[in-house]
Amino acid sequence: MHAREGVWGEATAFLERFRRIGWFDFVLLAAFIGLVFGLFSLAGEWRTLRPAVHIDLSPTALPVYVFYSLSRGLLAYMLSLLFTLGYGYWAAKDPIAERILLPLLDILQSIPVLGFMPGVVLVLVSIFPRSNIGLELASVLMIFSGQAWNMTFSFYHSLRSIPKDQLEAATIYRFDWWEKLRWVELPFSTIGLVWNSMMSMAGGWFFLMITESFVLGSKDFRLPGIGSYMSVAVAKGNVPAMIWAIVAMVLMIVVLDQLLWRPVVVWSQKFRVEEGANEQTQSSWFYDWLRKSSLVEWLNEAMENLFARKPSLRHEPREEARPDVRPRWSGLLSMILFALLIAGLLFGSWRLITILRQLSWRDFLPILRAGGWTLGRVLLSTALGTLWALPAGLAIGLSPRLSRIFQPIVQIAASFPAPMLFPLVIALLKAAGVGLDWGSVVLMLLGTQWYILFNVIAGSMAIPADLREAGRSYRLGLRLRFTSLYLPSIFPYLVTGWVTAAGGAWNASIVAEYVTFKGHVMTADGLGAQISLAAEHADFPHLAASVMVMAAVVVLFNRTIWRWCYRIAEERFSLSK
Repeated sequence: MHAREGVWGEATAFLERFRRIGWFDFVLLAAFIGLVFGLFSLAGEWRTLRPAVHIDLSPTALPVYVFYSLSRGLLAYMLSLLFTLGYGYWAAKDPIAERILLPLLDILQSIPVLGFMPGVVLVLVSIFPRSNIGLELASVLMIFSGQAWNMTFSFYHSLRSIPKDQLEAATIYRFDWWEKLRWVELPFSTIGLVWNSMMSMAGGWFFLMITESFVLGSKDFRLPGIGSYMSVAVAKGNVPAMIWAIVAMVLMIVVLDQLLWRPVVVWSQKFRVEEGANEQTQSSWFYDWLRKSSLVEWLNEAMENLFARKPSLRHEPREEARPDVRPRWSGLLSMILFALLIAGLLFGSWRLITILRQLSWRDFLPILRAGGWTLGRVLLSTALGTLWALPAGLAIGLSPRLSRIFQPIVQIAASFPAPMLFPLVIALLKAAGVGLDWGSVVLMLLGTQWYILFNVIAGSMAIPADLREAGRSYRLGLRLRFTSLYLPSIFPYLVTGWVTAAGGAWNASIVAEYVTFKGHVMTADGLGAQISLAAEHADFPHLAASVMVMAAVVVLFNRTIWRWCYRIAEERFSLSK
C-alpha cells in the first residue's frame, strides 16, 4: 500500500512539473537539438580530408563558418579550464614543483603561436593523415595557447591569496582536500577566474586569422572559419566581405556575451567576500529565465544527486588546528607528474640544442638586438594600457550600474580580433606619417590592454563591501580612497594583469611587427618580425633561436620585476594579511 502511494506521489509530482513547463523550456530543448545536429556536422567536417580548402566569400557561408570557429574556441576554452584547475592547483600546493611550474608557465606564455605552430601542425597532420582531425586539433591547441596562461596565473594567485580566516575555518572543521577546494578555494577564485575566462576567449580570437589560415611554404593548412574568411577577404581586397566578417564577428560576440558570459558574471557575484552590504546587484535576463526553467531545475537536481557531498560540518570543530587532510596518493602522483615533466623538458632541450647547432654565435647578435626593441615596445604598450585601464576598470568594477552598461561593450571590444582592424589602423598611421617601428606599439596595445582592464574589474568587484562602506563612512576623499583602499585591494589583480598583458604583447609582436598591407610587407625591427619571417620561409633554426631568446627575456623579466611585484602583493596588499 505504501509502495503504491509512493509511486502515485512520484507520478503526481512529475505531472505537476510537466504542467510548469513553459515556452522557454521548449526553446532550450530546440536549441539543444540544434546543437546536437551542429556537432554531428562538425564531426563530419573533422572526419573529412580536404587537401585544398575553398573559402566562400558570400555572406550566406558566414553562419557555418562562425559555428566552426565558435566550436573551436569553446573546445579550446574547455581544455584551458581543465589545464588551469590542474596546473594552477599543482603549482600552489606543491612547493617543489612550483619552482619549475611557474618559470615554465612564463615560457609557455611567452612563446608566440608561430613559434610552435609549424611543428604541432606537421606532427598532428602526420598522426591523422586520412582526416582533418589533426589539423582541427592543431587549430584548437593554437587557440588554447592564447587562452590558458592568464587563467592559470589568476587561479594560482587566488589560491595564494585566500584570507586566513577561511583557511582556518576549513582546518578547524577538518575539510579534506576536495571539500576545501569546493567550498573555500574555488569560490574565492571564481570572480577572477570568470573575468579572466572572458579575457581568455578574447585572447583566443586574437590569433584566429593565423590559426585558421596557416600556410607553411607550399603547404596549405587552412580551415573553414571566420578567421580564414577574413584572411582571404583581406588578401583579395574584398571590402564588402571584410565588412560582412566584422558584422558576423560582432554578432557572435554579442550572442556569446548575453547567453554565456553575462549570466556567469551575475552567478559569480554570490562568491564575493563581504560581510553584509546593501549593494546594487547585477542582472541578466537569460540567467533569470534559466532560474525559472523546469528543465534546468531537473538538471540541477540530477547533478546534485550525482555529486552531492556536503562539507564535513558534521564533525565537531577542534580547538587545535591540524594540517590539511590530503589523500595519501597525492604526493606520489605529484612526484610522478614532476618526473614526467622533467623528462619532457630534458627531451625538448635536447631537440632544441640539435636545431640550434646549425647556427653560429654571430647569428644570435641581430636576434638579441631585435629582442631589445621588442622588449621596449612591450613595456610601453603595457604602460599605456595601464594609464586608461586602471581608472576605467575601477569605475566599472565598483559600480554595478556601470558594469551592466559597459561590461557587454568591453566584452565585445576585447573579444573582437584586433588583427581584423590592422588594415584600418595601418592606413591611419600611414596618413599620420607614423612608421611601423612606433605603430607596432599601437597594434600591440589593441590586444593587450584588455588583460589589464579585465583584471582590474575583477579586483574591484572582489573588494569587500564592508571596506568600501568604511571608506564612505569616514568620508575619505577620492584620492585617499584610491591610495589607501582601492589600489592596495586590487594590486594582486593588477600585477596579474601586467604579467598577462606583457605576455600577450610578446605574442602580439608576431602580427604587430610584420604586417601585410595592400600586398606590401611592412616590418619593424623586433623579435616578432624575426619569428614571422622565419616561419614564412620554414627556417626552423632561426625560428627556434628567436623563440628561445624571447622566452629567455620573458622569464628573466618575470623572475625579477614581476616576481618582486607579486611578493609585494602577497606580503603587503593581500586580504589574508
